Amino acid sequence: MKKVSTKITAFILIAILISACNAVKRVPDGKQLLVKNEIIVNNKKITEETVFNQLYQKPNSKLIGYRLRLNLYNLANLNPDSTYQAKFTNNPKRYEQMSKWLSAKQVDRLGKSFWYKGIHEFLKNTGEPPAILDNAKTDKSILRLKYYYFNNGFFNVKAIYKVDSVQAKKAKINYAITTGAPYLLDSLNATISTPILDSLYRIEKKNSLIKSGKQYKTEDFEGEKNRITTHFRNNGAYYFQPNYVTFNIDTIKKVNQANITLVINDYSFQDGDSTKTEPFKLYKISDVNIYTDYSPSKNTLNITDSTIYKNFNIYSQEKLKYKPKAITNAIFITKGSMYADYKTVLTTRYLNNLRIFNYPSIQYEVDKRDTTAQSLIAKVYLTPRKKYSFGTTLDVTHSNIQDFGIGLSVSETIRNVFNGAETLEIALRGNIGSSKDLANPRNNFFNVSEYGLDFKLNIPRIFMPFSTEKIIPKSMIPSTLLTVGFAKQQNIGLDKENFTGGVSYNWTPKANHTARFDLFNTQFVRNLNPKNYFNVYNSSYKALNQISKEYNTNPLYYDNSTDKNLLIEQGTAGFTNDVLTGNATFLKPLSAADFKSVKSIEERRRRLTENDFILATSFTFTKTTKKDLTDNNFYLFKTKIESAGTILSAIAKMANQKKNSNGNYDIFNLEYSEYVKTEFDYIKHWDLSKEKILAFRSFFGIAIPLGNSNYIPFSRSYFSGGSNDNRAWKPYGLGPGSSGALGDFNEANMKIALSGEFRFKIAGSLKGALFADAGNIWNVLDNVEDEKSTFTSFSDLKDIALGSGFGLRYDLSFFVIRFDLGFKTYNPANETNRRWLREYNFANSVLNFGINYPF
Repeated sequence: MKKVSTKITAFILIAILISACNAVKRVPDGKQLLVKNEIIVNNKKITEETVFNQLYQKPNSKLIGYRLRLNLYNLANLNPDSTYQAKFTNNPKRYEQMSKWLSAKQVDRLGKSFWYKGIHEFLKNTGEPPAILDNAKTDKSILRLKYYYFNNGFFNVKAIYKVDSVQAKKAKINYAITTGAPYLLDSLNATISTPILDSLYRIEKKNSLIKSGKQYKTEDFEGEKNRITTHFRNNGAYYFQPNYVTFNIDTIKKVNQANITLVINDYSFQDGDSTKTEPFKLYKISDVNIYTDYSPSKNTLNITDSTIYKNFNIYSQEKLKYKPKAITNAIFITKGSMYADYKTVLTTRYLNNLRIFNYPSIQYEVDKRDTTAQSLIAKVYLTPRKKYSFGTTLDVTHSNIQDFGIGLSVSETIRNVFNGAETLEIALRGNIGSSKDLANPRNNFFNVSEYGLDFKLNIPRIFMPFSTEKIIPKSMIPSTLLTVGFAKQQNIGLDKENFTGGVSYNWTPKANHTARFDLFNTQFVRNLNPKNYFNVYNSSYKALNQISKEYNTNPLYYDNSTDKNLLIEQGTAGFTNDVLTGNATFLKPLSAADFKSVKSIEERRRRLTENDFILATSFTFTKTTKKDLTDNNFYLFKTKIESAGTILSAIAKMANQKKNSNGNYDIFNLEYSEYVKTEFDYIKHWDLSKEKILAFRSFFGIAIPLGNSNYIPFSRSYFSGGSNDNRAWKPYGLGPGSSGALGDFNEANMKIALSGEFRFKIAGSLKGALFADAGNIWNVLDNVEDEKSTFTSFSDLKDIALGSGFGLRYDLSFFVIRFDLGFKTYNPANETNRRWLREYNFANSVLNFGINYPF
């Protein structure tokens, strides 16, 4: 209680200190603090951010209506060095006294310490200096507002401003703008001197951004310049540039209308001391020369080896190390075709994607052999990366099971391993970590460990015995990934060996679209310590132990402790077997509810301790409008469908394979998993400007067991809770349904998740967020019979849990450190009348740590 009182007192004192700050403390006499900008357009107050962005001067930023950064700045001592020295200038004896028990050097260094200087530097850098009203900047703002409206078709715009004092040393600026009627585009004409360009223009004229009846906008004219230039350069006009496109805008004798004339003159070039003009030419490619071992540091090329493959000339300064097809597959510039910018971009992109060359250089020169001077030689310069490269990575990790972990990976990359531009990566990885949720009898801090070996072979084409060019052309930059891996881990107490292998094909159907087809993805999970199950899943043990004590059970099943608890493994296995087989004569009949509970506990134990063999085929499609890392106004859609075991069952039926005693097929004496699984993931971000972002995510996934299985393997099931899910619950701590997460590591085969987050800037790189997460997991169409855990109808949607809270994030540019505090707002595990806000307190909150944003 004392600690809580201290924290509350400290919080109140800090709040009083900040609130007591004088906002105009650092505003000089005769100056005013700008507290508000108001823009009125045609007698109507506006709030559009694009208009306010035209202003040169803006008020200090606010956090929930409070000028936090200004007040932090005002708390700082702007001259801490002078203040520190003044202490001794005014009192020399004090310096002498301090120098007696500290050296003079230490006293001087004390002035550079955090307490005397660092804290003020922090406040000054984190804070924000007062926005002093500046008339010169206001005049510039007026000019920018006029330009803004002029560029949007208001040619007769008028703008004035007025400064109003609102308090002592505080003022606001009122901008008044009268736009007049906008100008509309009337007649559209084109004057193009080069006939061949005129013909090209007519072909694509229907796609023009400038249309009759449309309001004048400068950005449309700039866009039309770029559109025309792109069209011409993709059809052979090598020397064409946007500056050749001009527009004559005629508003004479027009009332709010403008006649537009597009003008494109002939090609102008320098010939000696004079400037000449001639019609533009369309160029064809006469040769494609590829230099496979070009070195930028050398001025000359000493070619010793060359070959011609499908009209491509391939040169090397040493013996050619690449199969010609592997290189030419990446070249979209072909002999005899018209010059086109997009082919250069595609070629550069594909070559860079091979990861065996540095960024390629593609140059063009006029072919002097052509007397018409309408041919270009394309020269592709490739600088190979080192064939062998060694890499190490050290990671600090956090996952749903692991609270803290340290991972080390050592890898060797071999490029062009089979002379077909393939890349082979061999990686050895290890990880140690800590988890408070695991069985840890020795109380070791590092109680999680894993090591593994992975092989990845990337082939820059679709690796199949037949051609796929008609289905997946090389313009989609296809590739094949072959993987084999082994991992041994101790992370949930059962200790596992994990063998994986797969063949997947990747391609990009369109810009910002990706597709992946896993021809097969195989996984064999072997549990090394299944007898440790009840030590790990302690809640299951407690439930089984409690039931056993209510019946006449074999005394050999218990330990010698005072409480007489079931022995693990002898007691738990013996009691469960007696209940389910009914063979023990000394065991009195269980109630229906207890029998059902024991059966459920045993089914879950068997499911989580049995070895799994999964042979799956899947297809994943992703579409996004995200342009780059700074784009905060986009959406991402991802869907996946996966089928496992279907092929094996079909082969078993065709071969008339006999089923085992459980009525299932075996492979290598192991029942393989069979299921179908599908997922839908949608993320949307809205940029609200001023570094405010609204983010939304929705997810739905379901996995249905089929023929050879009546449940989904643990590695393919869903869980709820955690730093990237419902943040008011711990990982695996929510659901299934309204069961209340009675087991450890709760999972199920259907999941719904919805999240919304409002992100905003607090100060500098420190960001804040308010969030709400909804969702849950359920069992459906599997062997779980508990009504609270299963989804049987839409009425079970009432079991969707809701968590809300706030978070702090610190942006380090290359990654974001995130802390989120989640509160249980609606808990479906509680009684119906106690679900809303009954656990909305710090005692039941969950603090999440994460790297980067949750979605």
